[in-house]
Amino acid sequence: MPSDEKDQRLNRALAAYLRQEIQAPALAIADFLDILSEETRRLGLSDISSDVERMQAAAGKLNAFVAAVVAGQGLAAEDDHDFNRRLRHDLRTPLNAVIGYSEMLIEDLEGAGDQGLRDDLLKLKQAADQLLGQIDAMVALSHADEAPIAQEDNFAAQFAAHAGIVAQVLRTVQPLQAGASHLIDRQSRILVVDDNAANRDVLERRLTREGHAIVTAADGAQGLKLATEGDFDLVLLDLIMPEISGFEVLTRLKSDERTAHIPVIVISALDELDSVVRCIEAGAEDYLPKPFDPILLRTRINSSLEKKWLRDREKKFVADLEAEKKKSETLLLNILPSSIVARMREGELKIADRVAESTILFCDLAGFTVLSGTMPAEGVLDFLGRIFTVFDALAAEAGVEKIKTIGDAYMAAAGIPEPQPDHAERIVRLAPRMMRAVQDVAAETGLKLNARIGIHTGPIVAGVIGTHKFAYDVWGDSVNTASRMESHSVTGRIHLTEATRQALGGRFPLEPRGTIEVKGKGPMETYFLLEE
Repeated sequence: MPSDEKDQRLNRALAAYLRQEIQAPALAIADFLDILSEETRRLGLSDISSDVERMQAAAGKLNAFVAAVVAGQGLAAEDDHDFNRRLRHDLRTPLNAVIGYSEMLIEDLEGAGDQGLRDDLLKLKQAADQLLGQIDAMVALSHADEAPIAQEDNFAAQFAAHAGIVAQVLRTVQPLQAGASHLIDRQSRILVVDDNAANRDVLERRLTREGHAIVTAADGAQGLKLATEGDFDLVLLDLIMPEISGFEVLTRLKSDERTAHIPVIVISALDELDSVVRCIEAGAEDYLPKPFDPILLRTRINSSLEKKWLRDREKKFVADLEAEKKKSETLLLNILPSSIVARMREGELKIADRVAESTILFCDLAGFTVLSGTMPAEGVLDFLGRIFTVFDALAAEAGVEKIKTIGDAYMAAAGIPEPQPDHAERIVRLAPRMMRAVQDVAAETGLKLNARIGIHTGPIVAGVIGTHKFAYDVWGDSVNTASRMESHSVTGRIHLTEATRQALGGRFPLEPRGTIEVKGKGPMETYFLLEE
């Protein structure tokens, strides 16, 4: 950038900075006076209220002139001595009134006990004194080119400090390079809703050149229809439109879950504060007054799109996390009972339950060991997978918990992890269905295969074992006894103990087998289940 352009940019920035500096204390003066007015009325201090009202009138004149200064009036012309005269006179006159009245009131309140009011008056005077300093800084800025300012001058030092601050900011915020491309790296679909055809055409042509795909709507009704039917990244919305206003379009878009996620930038000639605030409160991403600056419009659009893309990525990330969470949950529920999973989520580290009474079932595929030696590995897995998948479905239907498979044996239990008064009945109803399932598969495949089933009822310990590969398992003498009933059974029969017979209460037909010698248990009275 040429040096004269840099100087002009620095001068404009310095003027803007100093205008801002005088606005802050002027607004603070008005705010402090509002507080003082409320307090004096609340406390009934009529003698003070009249002085506060006079200060408020002076503050009104003060802020009116400050507003003109902030708008840049008079600062554009070089060596504008008339403006400097007005700057000193029009600001100092009301300021002197504020300072004078505040000093008198501070003296009046000395020792009166109204420390809160006195503190506010001191802050008010401090803001007024600050503003006086800013006035001289503004004048010093306007005369900066006439002659060097003495270093001992406080205002000169203040001006030098301002210049340093502003120059540093300008070095950090470099201007856009001429001819730089403004095309975005991805195409976005933008809906332009404006009842003015010229405005629509200008926006469409400008944004199309910058790489966006533009759809236009001539009124609010068409805009709402297009927004709900299409997939848009951004809506540019005019506020003043017949029939359905832009504000109503905005509220409808934000209340509809199909369009609530679309950012909306309101572009309107209506720039009064209430309209801006209401639109932002209603969900608008931004508000841009007409006539808009093209560079500012581009910046606002790109900023809104960038935020939407980030939100879209965040939503996708959350959705992916939820999907992975569901997969993990499904996998965990395939390993552990749902009530056990819930207990682990609540922070229970060691899950071990002593169950007073449960019924255990073991089912072994008789003859499968010999058959597996004649089958390919894939055939063995396919056959076992087919049988055990049917067993899993039957167990779930009966409300029975599958414990595990051990080779070609299948183990299940009822009454765990939640108590079930009819645990023995559930197992005894499940066993014949498992037996028939094996026989059906054998008939379909032509394999000579059958099953043996053993059942016992008694106390067990149930819990989760392992830290790397979780497993819900059961232990105790009842488990061993049920396993013995299976190994001492007869092919194609369901073998159960006296304890199970008693738990059934005579509700199922049984065939007494008599007393048999059971390995590790000694003589036991056992029974075969008959078809109902």
